[in-house]
Amino acid sequence: MLETPRANRLHIALFGRRNAGKSSLINALTNQDIALVSPIPGTTTDPVYKAMEILPLGPVVLIDTAGLDDEGELGQLRVQKTREVLPKADLALLVVDATTGITSFDREIAALCRQHNLPLVGVLNKSDLADPDLAAARAVLDLPWVKVSSRTGAGIEELKQAMIEQAPQNWEPETILGDLVKPGDTVVLVVPIDSAAPKGRLILPQVQVLRDCLDHGVMAYVCREFELEQTLANLQQPPALVVTDSQAFGLVSRLVPENVPLTSFSILYARYKGDLATLAAGARAISALKPGDRVLIAEACTHHRQPDDIGRAKIPRWLNQLAGGELQYTWSSGQGYPDNLEDFKLIVHCGACMLNRRSMLHRLQQARSRQVPIVNYGVLIAAVHGILERVLKPFGV
Repeated sequence: MLETPRANRLHIALFGRRNAGKSSLINALTNQDIALVSPIPGTTTDPVYKAMEILPLGPVVLIDTAGLDDEGELGQLRVQKTREVLPKADLALLVVDATTGITSFDREIAALCRQHNLPLVGVLNKSDLADPDLAAARAVLDLPWVKVSSRTGAGIEELKQAMIEQAPQNWEPETILGDLVKPGDTVVLVVPIDSAAPKGRLILPQVQVLRDCLDHGVMAYVCREFELEQTLANLQQPPALVVTDSQAFGLVSRLVPENVPLTSFSILYARYKGDLATLAAGARAISALKPGDRVLIAEACTHHRQPDDIGRAKIPRWLNQLAGGELQYTWSSGQGYPDNLEDFKLIVHCGACMLNRRSMLHRLQQARSRQVPIVNYGVLIAAVHGILERVLKPFGV
């Protein structure tokens, strides 16, 4: 569990006023000096992420944030960074200084969490300095409250139990492809190895799909695209499913018989991390693009650009061809969209392997609320190759 990717961990955000003890609580929960602790208000600036294990929740990420009562021009920038954590968190802890009690800032934080449908646990910290009344706290804010002392460790186990009880049960789907096949079936995974592939490793979606096959008793054959024809010939029966890297769709779709279900790692991930129906609708909107329309290409992480990069070169080239002329492109990398989202006719999103499910669902909702079609790389590539309906067929979309 220590090597579980961040995107596959339950995200638990700590919110509260400055000096409520959020960083100290992180250290107490992890039993390590992870977060910088100081009596000076505003010590925490950008959100700090710490991966750990909380059984039986399993792998989690704790997110330490700046106080929402921060002041000044820089303070407001820190507050904005804190607010940006809300859409990606699966569970929140409202940390209150027990010596001062619940304030208007704490009520504001609780209201923001409710707006985002975010489960919330109240933490009355510094209980070694004051003995807080849990019933009185519930009367002010109707939350499950726990009193703790980050300094002595009192109440930490009770807090962990409250986190377990309040954590969403469906924060991550149970399977990537296990519901598409049955135990004993054969799945062929087509994995091109090119200059962009990490040396000695497979990329995360490929690894997770392979593990999902093993978890569901499915026999997986892994080959490169130019080995696929021989792989299919070696099988005594046609596979129950072929999964390919999207960039090999052209060749793979010609080699795989029409009666064999075909999809891609990226499309499996689109369903696993978000809403495949929304992305499919975005792909079908590509035909409406006209020369001069604005397109946003959004990547959730930064990476070393390769020659003929998928997001910087290939996708713009394909879309220009489909639109019959030059489109205007904007690229964004990282955790947010540009403010002028409604100015775009299409959003093309990466596969979201570095985002957790809640973050990706939030991004999809932002696009829907601005009425901007959104598609991801894999679904778009299927549309470009004219096989969109075929690769969506296994999902009934």
